[in-house]
Amino acid sequence: MSLGTKVRLARLFSHPSGKLFGGAVDHFVGYGDVRKGGLADLPGALARVMAGKPDYVSIQPGTARHLWPQYAGKASLVIQAGCFTPDDRISELIATPEDAVRAGADALAVAIPVRGATEGKYIRWLTDSVNAAARYGMPVVAHIYPRDFTDGAKIVFTPDEIAYAARIGYESGVDVIKIGYTGDFESFRETVRTCPVPVVIAGGPKTDTLLGALQQTADAIRAGARGAVVGRNLWGHGDPEKAALAFRGVIHDGLSAQDALAKAGA
Repeated sequence: MSLGTKVRLARLFSHPSGKLFGGAVDHFVGYGDVRKGGLADLPGALARVMAGKPDYVSIQPGTARHLWPQYAGKASLVIQAGCFTPDDRISELIATPEDAVRAGADALAVAIPVRGATEGKYIRWLTDSVNAAARYGMPVVAHIYPRDFTDGAKIVFTPDEIAYAARIGYESGVDVIKIGYTGDFESFRETVRTCPVPVVIAGGPKTDTLLGALQQTADAIRAGARGAVVGRNLWGHGDPEKAALAFRGVIHDGLSAQDALAKAGA
């Protein structure tokens, strides 16, 4: 690992807790109706997420170009390179490590789905990005989403599939792996225990309550996760600033879900 990679990783995990709280505002083509929901006003959503003081934010390269300058120095910037829909209607790699360097980013995120006929192409996305990033000392954060095609194409979070996603990540040489929480403590603990690189959890599908999202985050942290990168369960729950403060309480302060919620006044 190069000095540049070590320095940038240290910035991602710079909180004294040694853990990471990230905000994901990088949903792009997978979001749906852009006139509705928490990302309808993208500049406003980013402002609300930043008010919650995340350690890093992952956004698309174009979003960074237009919106990030006012937030420079307030959190680590992570450029999202992956662009896909679960059914492969859209499937593009839209940023390179060089793009991330030019943007002043601390990492390149590469979101990929696995399973299905196109899995090999996505793994190639990831390994090519890792190899290219090494030339710049740029860490790669893999966002890996297993799919099931039994009834259409959907993202799944079963223990076997999440373990498989983690394996794809570290055997591809990435520096941090973002995977969904299985909902099963023991299986997730085993996946994290046997993974040689830091694992953070994805926010996952939007939960019915913020308390539910905080509880699964707390469980994942107890199982060994080094943090969480949260999207829908951050800007999709009422007041994103209070939600962010609650996630910080769970991740950085070790609070229970209930105590973090109360402390944030959410």
